[in-house]
Amino acid sequence: MARIAGVTLPKEKRIEIALMYIFGIGPTLSKNILRQTGVHPDKRTKDLTLEEVNTLREAIEKGEYTIEGELRREIYGHVKRLRDIGSYRGMRHAKRLPVRGQRTRTNSRTIRGNVRRTTLSGRRTLEKT
Repeated sequence: MARIAGVTLPKEKRIEIALMYIFGIGPTLSKNILRQTGVHPDKRTKDLTLEEVNTLREAIEKGEYTIEGELRREIYGHVKRLRDIGSYRGMRHAKRLPVRGQRTRTNSRTIRGNVRRTTLSGRRTLEKT
């Protein structure tokens, strides 16, 4: 079982994909780390030797990458700053609405609370109870 940066990597996945389970490591960074350490990207996580796991762990720790908890705190700090200064983006974050200009009239219904569960055929009629 490979555990890197507090994350247990899935055993059956290729190491190139498994590294992406760490928050802050995407496809490009994963390939760069594997190229730097010399581990073959097609190797499965379960097939890694203890030495290879240690080299990956050291490369990620010494690589000055912002990952996991530190990255989450950084992002939270940026959003908090936007809220505190009262910017438009900060208000959108506070209301849990799309921030980057997406339309909300037809999309993002679940965020707005306008969930349409079933489609009705024809016209609605009022019934007295």
